[in-house]
Amino acid sequence: MNKHIYLDYAATTPMAPESATAMAQCLTRDGLFANPASLQHEFGERANALIEKARSEIAHLLSCKSNELIFTSGATEANNLAIKGIALSHQKKGNHIITSASEHKAVLDTCKYLQNNGFKVTFLRPDHNGRLSLDCILAALTEQTILVSLMHVNNETGIIQDIDLIAQALKDKDIFFHVDAAQSAGKIKIDLAKTPIDLLSISAHKFYGPKGIGCLYVRNRKQTNLTPLLHGGGQEYGLRPGTLPTHQIVGMASAFSIAHESIFEDYQHGTRLEQILVAQLKQLEGVHFNGDQEHKLPHILNVSFDQIGSDSLIIALKDELAIASGSACNSGAIEASHVLRAMGVEGDKLYGAVRISFGRYTTKADIQRAGQYICEEVVRLRRLTLE
Repeated sequence: MNKHIYLDYAATTPMAPESATAMAQCLTRDGLFANPASLQHEFGERANALIEKARSEIAHLLSCKSNELIFTSGATEANNLAIKGIALSHQKKGNHIITSASEHKAVLDTCKYLQNNGFKVTFLRPDHNGRLSLDCILAALTEQTILVSLMHVNNETGIIQDIDLIAQALKDKDIFFHVDAAQSAGKIKIDLAKTPIDLLSISAHKFYGPKGIGCLYVRNRKQTNLTPLLHGGGQEYGLRPGTLPTHQIVGMASAFSIAHESIFEDYQHGTRLEQILVAQLKQLEGVHFNGDQEHKLPHILNVSFDQIGSDSLIIALKDELAIASGSACNSGAIEASHVLRAMGVEGDKLYGAVRISFGRYTTKADIQRAGQYICEEVVRLRRLTLE
């Protein structure tokens, strides 16, 4: 795989080597492999201590209390627990949920499930730049609204929503605010002591941690009163039962700490790489950069090419580059992006859109070669359409 250039960091990131090493120490007989719920003996106590240390480290970086973090299998489960948990616990107060049409499927499909089971859901459409205005959100509120669920950074376009502004506006309205921070955690500073978010989902494999682990932040658990999705051993304050994976939690905390230590450096690195790639692609005619280019994460670039279908370009580049047409959660299918469609993008710009995402381990040489490959293939494919 070394000859390939990996540019699908928004789908998943390679693990930080330090985090992989920390995980390995929790797996074998000479490590802390015990069930952390087995507190009757020292093996279990030590494993549990590692988990609580990791929980405290993550909480410190998010500026929240450690007992406000619930470990899950990732952001998809965290989103489900947050949205369904609020809906089921507070349906006597109201049955209306607000989200956006450009959310990740983990939120959209969860909301559609609730919609099919008696809840009313408003799917707000972002503007052509992919941004949601505060006025649009406030206008959608009703007396029955119990939850607003929005993503911080879009996984297909990198567009950043003004979560601080929205949170402050909802603060005194007795409405829960859930944020899917899968793409922003570890890349943008999140301060839960300053921003009044009620629930926040994060996933470790988006910031160089292991797959299969994430967490849900729940402010004031007793007042929030989530209904659990699973029932069993009572772990995680009864909200997410099941044996906790010590190695994954340790790996997550390690990766999150490293990400925070290098958050400025990683952001600047992403900005430099984006500038190089954009300059190369702008040499082509019929190139469109989708979404607000001023309010986005530099690590994600969504670009369309006139006269070129995204499937044709992805397949043509498969032996050199790993890029995508959208979310990796769409069953591996190459299909038109629901995110771009929600922004009003149609025609060639919709069907010719690809997502290029990079990160900490992407080099300047990688990006330069990638830009060259893309330009050459776009020219070649356009020539074929004329023959």
